[in-house]
Amino acid sequence: MDRNKVVMLAALLALWLVMLLGGAGDVDRGLLLKAYSADHAVLEPVARFITFFGEWYTAVAFTLAGAGWMAWRGLRREAFILLIACATGRILVILEKDWFARLRPDEHMRLVEVSSHSFPSGHSSNAMMVYLGIALLGFTGRARRIAMGVALALIAAVGVSRPMLGVHWPSDVVGGWSFGPSGCCSSSG
Repeated sequence: MDRNKVVMLAALLALWLVMLLGGAGDVDRGLLLKAYSADHAVLEPVARFITFFGEWYTAVAFTLAGAGWMAWRGLRREAFILLIACATGRILVILEKDWFARLRPDEHMRLVEVSSHSFPSGHSSNAMMVYLGIALLGFTGRARRIAMGVALALIAAVGVSRPMLGVHWPSDVVGGWSFGPSGCCSSSG
């Protein structure tokens, strides 16, 4: 692994650790209240739609479609990396949620159903792993830059939708974002 990837992974790990240790406090509560969309007739349905792209079943569908597309194009190694990175990443997120058991924002704020602990955001991690993985592993050159732009916009939107729906602290989202790319960053070209 080259030096740049090591530095990137170390920075992501440090950010993840800061979000784990410093989250769910006054700053998180203030940011959550600013992002919360319950009082906005337009923002709430938009957030509900966008959050769909971080659901586990959507992530599985896009992972399988992306890996199939890569394999069809002869990128079998990249397809395999995407499958392994997304599957192991998803398992690790589930284990992290159970291990750290961070409480979610107050139940009366939740605009969608949730059934697991808060840290890290699975939706944010899913979006990072899948969409960033497809962009990094499935494209090159100018097409990669365009795919990265689209992926990053979708990743940001999915992450922001979680506090808007009152189901995650902002630090959960940043924790998910910082955890999600580690598999793809460590294995991409």
